[in-house]
Amino acid sequence: MIKSMTGYGLAANDFKQVKYTVEIKSLNSKFLELILKLPKAFSEKELLIRNECSKQIERGKVSLIINAEYPEGLSKAASINKTLLKHYYNQLQETATELGDTSTSLMQLAVNFPEVISYEEGTVSEEEWDNLLATFNQAMQAFQTFRADEGSVLQQDIEFRIKNILAALEQVKIHEPNRINVIKERINLALEEFVGKEKIDQNRFEQELIFYIDKLDITEEKIRLKSHCDYFLEALKSPDANGKKLGFISQEIGREINTMGSKANDAAIQKIVVGMKEELEKIKEQLLNVL
Repeated sequence: MIKSMTGYGLAANDFKQVKYTVEIKSLNSKFLELILKLPKAFSEKELLIRNECSKQIERGKVSLIINAEYPEGLSKAASINKTLLKHYYNQLQETATELGDTSTSLMQLAVNFPEVISYEEGTVSEEEWDNLLATFNQAMQAFQTFRADEGSVLQQDIEFRIKNILAALEQVKIHEPNRINVIKERINLALEEFVGKEKIDQNRFEQELIFYIDKLDITEEKIRLKSHCDYFLEALKSPDANGKKLGFISQEIGREINTMGSKANDAAIQKIVVGMKEELEKIKEQLLNVL
């Protein structure tokens, strides 16, 4: 079964006044392109998260946003270095007394000196990390479910179009027997017009005709096209189905269709071949979004 590279997953959990939200979005890409945004407190876990995304997402242009909503004031708790504050304040007071300045707010000046007020970098406990990881896994599960659902829709459409190609192949088989007679009659009439009926060597004509018709024979193309389409449907339903493998098979299907069209030498068959090409192009477009 196939999965789409387009996906979306969202999960949220509360833990000790903090709300953790994980959102995953992806579009199609040949490789894994991961844009990760997470709170600074969890920066040491970034490599672990990236490795997990690499294993589970595989391919796609992915945006992963992890957000932590703290109650007001909790996320940036400040601490005051009282010893340093007193030191600055006493020095300012002595200087102000010497200068006779009583109008300046000494406390305001002291507070603004370096390292008097500091903001602690956020740190998280293992319990908080476990909660975030659980939220991440929930979002990832929703993301994978979305991909599987989208993949199911893609699979139905692709399977429908492959079956259209197989149905068109049956139409080719209907027109093919008459094609040889038409070619033979057309060549014969041309020779009679330009050479003359009495001058035609029938034995030589039959030999040349057999050689010419053999070059226009599409039996092998029909057999290989049927085989490739059957293999495509088989690969489409297999557990390890992937867009790259299906893309390679579609290229082989395209080669047989193109060769059949170039050898057809028949308006009805060439019209059917054009329809096959249209279906194959739509399949290739869909495969660009298959994981």
